[in-house]
Amino acid sequence: GARPAPRAMMLKLCLCAIVAVSAADQAAPLRPALALRGGARPAVSGAGVSNALTAAKPVGELRGGAKVAIDWQLLAYFAGWYLGNYYYTLNNKYALKAAGGASGFPVTIGFFQMVIGSIYALYLWVAPDARATPNVTPKDLLAIVPVAACAAGAHLSSIMSMNLGAVSFAQIVKASEPAFAALLGVTLYGKTVSQAKWLCLIPVIGGVCLASIKELDFSVAALVSACVANLFAAFRSNENKKLMDTPGLKTRIGSTGNQFAISTMLGALCLFPFWLIFESSRFGEFLNLFKTVPALRNNLLTSGLYFYLYNELSTLTIKKTSATTQSVANTAKRVIVIVGVAIALGESLEPIKLLGCAIGIGGVLLYSLVK
Repeated sequence: GARPAPRAMMLKLCLCAIVAVSAADQAAPLRPALALRGGARPAVSGAGVSNALTAAKPVGELRGGAKVAIDWQLLAYFAGWYLGNYYYTLNNKYALKAAGGASGFPVTIGFFQMVIGSIYALYLWVAPDARATPNVTPKDLLAIVPVAACAAGAHLSSIMSMNLGAVSFAQIVKASEPAFAALLGVTLYGKTVSQAKWLCLIPVIGGVCLASIKELDFSVAALVSACVANLFAAFRSNENKKLMDTPGLKTRIGSTGNQFAISTMLGALCLFPFWLIFESSRFGEFLNLFKTVPALRNNLLTSGLYFYLYNELSTLTIKKTSATTQSVANTAKRVIVIVGVAIALGESLEPIKLLGCAIGIGGVLLYSLVK
């Protein structure tokens, strides 16, 4: 029979994953619904919009009379996170291809994606009742720079990896980030990792190696770039934990959304020198492509917005769920992005590559769950 369209299959994958991870969180105590971004309160209207936003969640009844609350807001966060990540990854690859692939403009695309996210964040601060502005000091901004620089480095390195090889392979390698985080935590940040967690890293690394064996579009440069992205992500995670221990910083920032907005803007500034050095001399050529090639123009603009939105939705989702649910959710997201993008782009899905992917991601899930 005819193979289902990639988009329809993607929506089915997302729906199944959202139901699964939401079910995993039902045993946790119910949490109050989040306030609007920036802490702003919804305005009262004659139609009762604010009541609809803050009303108790609908309750369904299970067999045997047990009642379970359906958190529609959380389901919306999951849907936005998964679909945003999928479409960012897909549109990013399309933009890279339209710009010339390996000989194109990966630094320009990565830089302008962060610029687009920064413009959107500024708009939310300017727009009435959208998001309260932070009250950070110059000293606070200086303290946030290491986190922003690591985030920007992880973003650009990921783009380089996806530009030089198969997107699905880059995502499989990026799934091994816990191995880098554990190594950095022990060697540079004085953290301890249990023996059980170290053992969980064996299938993570083994799965990546197995997936590499039959990778038709294998590139050493793509592998190295993905590993560099993991290093930056591990540094960002450790630096962010240190940053959030700064007395009064959370209050001055105001919200999770503000924290990501500031990090995105500072990250764009961190990428600016690299863009000047590597690709600014060819900016005229890029502008000509941007004006004449709709695939580049449309996918660059949408991937920039998707990148910002899915990252912010992921932080809101994580803030609203239990640790176990976060682990399941991250695992489901990786599977969806790897399989969905590979189908959409026509990339190889050899059985041994899928087996390596399953082993590696399974190891990541175990690492997240064990103490």
